[in-house]
Amino acid sequence: MTTSALTRVSEQLCFGGKQIRFTHQSAVTNCEMQFSVFLPPHAQTGKVPALYWLSGLTCTDENFSGKAGAQRVAAELGIALIIPDTSPRGEGVPDDPDGAYDFGLGAGFYVNATREPFVKHYQMYDYIVSELPALVEAELPVSAVRAISGHSMGGHGALVIGLRNPERYRSISAFSPICNPVNSPWGIKAFSGYLGDDKSQWVHYDASVLLAKTQKALPILVDQGTADNFYPQQLQTDSLSAAARQSGADVQVRLQQGYDHSYYFIASFIEQHIQFHAKFLVG
Repeated sequence: MTTSALTRVSEQLCFGGKQIRFTHQSAVTNCEMQFSVFLPPHAQTGKVPALYWLSGLTCTDENFSGKAGAQRVAAELGIALIIPDTSPRGEGVPDDPDGAYDFGLGAGFYVNATREPFVKHYQMYDYIVSELPALVEAELPVSAVRAISGHSMGGHGALVIGLRNPERYRSISAFSPICNPVNSPWGIKAFSGYLGDDKSQWVHYDASVLLAKTQKALPILVDQGTADNFYPQQLQTDSLSAAARQSGADVQVRLQQGYDHSYYFIASFIEQHIQFHAKFLVG
């Protein structure tokens, strides 16, 4: 199946629904992008709400699809899963000059880059917020009733995007998110590379800074494993909790004893996260 804008790469039946992978040409990232979609059985008879999932460093759209085990509960609840890639890719798209895993390809950090040579392609914030939903909702049986979630770098992206665009989403959740990237080694490297040295621009992409100042936060659920080797230095969950107390926002931060940073952790709690979102997505 090829629509006016989407090219199907693969399709499999899954829990009575369809797991599909698409490519399309992006005007925002100036390259071909790929993303995956799970359409529940309910999509055969009408439009369904969507949970957008943002993955972490080194991932593509296929990690969550194959490892999280999210399709069963999404099929039961009638929720589509929209799973974008983590960065632009392809010929001419710049990477980390040293080939490191935490910058460049697979590490777009869901920001709009302003520095050369990344500004032409690394516009992942606009891609996730505007271009991808418009495309999905025009071409697929998916409504504009949305929630957003993610893991690690993607948890950072979900929190920031949801906090900055409360009118576009119903709820937010995250696993092991980078909560305070302006003070995290990962965040400092990425923001310096994509945005430059002006730290006044960094705070627009920091969930803890945004949450502390918000007057209209969506319901938020965060799970963090206590055996995560990136907790607390890179992830700085306590900063998000402090910000929630400051703003009085509706934020649940759950420390899960003994869980690490892996997809085993995500698979253990993804059903609870989708059920959390269903309260706001499904009438």
